[in-house]
Amino acid sequence: MRDILPALNGWYTRRTPFGLATVVAVSRSTPRDPGAAMAVGPDDEVVGSVSGGCVEGAVFELAREVVATGEARLETFGYSDDDAFAVGLTCGGEITLLVRPVTPERDPSFGEVAESVAAGRPVTVATVIDGPAPRGAALAVWPDRVSGTLGTPGLDVAVTADARGELALGATGVRHYGAHGERREDDVAVFLHSFAPPPRMLVFGAIDYAAAVARIGDFLGYRVTVCDARPVFATAKRFPPGVEVVVDWPHRYLRGTDTDERTVVCVLTHDPKFDVPLLEVALRRPAAYIGAMGSRRTHDERAKRLAEAGVGDAETARLRSPVGLDLGARTPEEVAVSVAAEIVALRWGGSGAPLTATAGAIHPPS
Repeated sequence: MRDILPALNGWYTRRTPFGLATVVAVSRSTPRDPGAAMAVGPDDEVVGSVSGGCVEGAVFELAREVVATGEARLETFGYSDDDAFAVGLTCGGEITLLVRPVTPERDPSFGEVAESVAAGRPVTVATVIDGPAPRGAALAVWPDRVSGTLGTPGLDVAVTADARGELALGATGVRHYGAHGERREDDVAVFLHSFAPPPRMLVFGAIDYAAAVARIGDFLGYRVTVCDARPVFATAKRFPPGVEVVVDWPHRYLRGTDTDERTVVCVLTHDPKFDVPLLEVALRRPAAYIGAMGSRRTHDERAKRLAEAGVGDAETARLRSPVGLDLGARTPEEVAVSVAAEIVALRWGGSGAPLTATAGAIHPPS
């Protein structure tokens, strides 16, 4: 939807109703992913696409219908491989669309969402797609505030917490709740559409531990890059598919790449000639987490070298070293779990203590 938002916001600011069709679920092979959108505006103008042309004619009529009736629709298009080319989806897959009318009265936050997306500010839009809640009701969730309602306070609270979790990962998908936000029920289906790129995980040092950390980082939704100056170790075949592998000196690569407040930096080089220059750069850059592998003696020696290089105490205090939580980990995979646990705990303010040793709500309100 990101690419058609300028056109949609133009209709919205002119207070012109339009029908918005959004892909909320797919199965098997489909031309577009969840979040793809098509809209029909004034004078039957069409922007966007939901299937690359397969079902756009039917969606066009649906969009006009929801504007006329004021009622959102949930529709699924899909055919078997044998019939797909002749009847509809040429790929033989299945797509589910939420088609809803958009007006300033129904969606008071739409303009602000469009402005946030245009400015690169992260926001998640949660929309009811099915169940005992108003279909098409929308809740806009920013990192520090919310706007709108899905029908009940309990549902709003539960969805806000999940929306912020999805926003932190730049993820989009469907979640299920009870009518009042109950976690163990699935009466209400809500589509969470996050307008933020996945956060980055930068892993330095292409050792066996790096492969495990990259694997769990990919599983958690990070866009993972592994960097090492040694080409014999920095080879794509040693890492999961989709992980970017870069051969470069770590500090030089980091100096030339972008980081932000969601970026995770894992320094696994375990060699002063690599990790000290790298940490000099990392500790002065925006990042959510900076961790470095090594023993306590290695940490003390590293801190001394950083001080000699002019890195201040406040900067060094950002360093999580030795990396990870105390899980008694031994294997690379176990160490990766301890690193991931520390990243998650730091992101959400968790203590890292066993839940049996704590009291109160397990998931505090966001």
